[in-house]
Amino acid sequence: MHILHLYKDYYPVLGGIENYIKVLAEAHAAAGHRVTVLVCHPGSRTDRQEVEGVTLIRAGRLATVASMPLSLRQPLLLTRLRPDVLHVHSPYPLGELSAWALKPRVPLAITYHSDVVRQQGWLKLYAPALRRVLRRADRILVTSPRYLETSAWLASVTERCTVVPLGVDDHRFRPAASPLAPEAPLLFVGRLRYYKGLDTLLRAMPFLPASVRLRVVGTGPMLADWQALAADLGVEDRVVFAGEVADDALPAEYHRASLFVLPANARAEAFGTVLLEAMGSGLPCVTTEVGTGTSWVVQDGITGRVVPARDPQALARAIAGILADPALLRQMGQAARARVEAEFTQSLMVDRVMAAYRSLV
Repeated sequence: MHILHLYKDYYPVLGGIENYIKVLAEAHAAAGHRVTVLVCHPGSRTDRQEVEGVTLIRAGRLATVASMPLSLRQPLLLTRLRPDVLHVHSPYPLGELSAWALKPRVPLAITYHSDVVRQQGWLKLYAPALRRVLRRADRILVTSPRYLETSAWLASVTERCTVVPLGVDDHRFRPAASPLAPEAPLLFVGRLRYYKGLDTLLRAMPFLPASVRLRVVGTGPMLADWQALAADLGVEDRVVFAGEVADDALPAEYHRASLFVLPANARAEAFGTVLLEAMGSGLPCVTTEVGTGTSWVVQDGITGRVVPARDPQALARAIAGILADPALLRQMGQAARARVEAEFTQSLMVDRVMAAYRSLV
């Protein structure tokens, strides 16, 4: 089978969608399929290379507007390829429109990673086209049933939707040899963007015992603002901003923690792959209800707690309640690991996506 992935970027550009494509592409290539990834080059040139058995074509871009590449070359290259399945990753208007207009006879799968949350102005113009693209798709892969239930864009095409959760490498992310210790720091991992809600966690720190510490792994546009907030709240001595860590050092970050917290505040946090990394590492998770996969991945009262978004006191109560009960902490950590093994491994994700492809050809 020839599988073609269409998106704006690919590894070594880092991001959740880029990593998802990389995992699928390399796994399906290793299984003997022909896999092509068509994305945009950071610059104006076009190049082609073989990477881990995957044909990577990067089309030259003219500019980037509202986080979207503008490329005349990418749609042109798309017309020359003859895949058995075209897999578009949304949101990506250039790719969606190209697939709809140029490849009407090729089975089309779309992974619907997220609604467009912030760019509401141009979304009003693009909305009619997006609805046509979704109706054109033969299969829409949605990462959680919760997102399928709450997305207005998917409400009219539910019969085309299949839930295929994201997955993590459960061999790489596994529990530490030593049992969880309540005195170990809380952990946050992720890009420091507004929707991650780290400000809510910082505001929760004064409501927690002075012995509770927080380690923040990652960087991003909100770093300086959130460092200043920690200082304003008087908790800067209890919060370590560790910055980026090497990919191979990430499992150790989970092993040194007691509890993982993802206090998201908007639908832009569509799933929360970091929750799977933490759960695979045997950590209970505290997250928020934003109408997306976060409150489905984490089972409230079983693998952690789910609290209202933007509520520091509710977040603090949930964290304190788990840390105060070492037996509960370890029980939730074990349940979290078991849930990953049962539902969220990379191998399950790869197989489920291939099953969706096979249903189309």
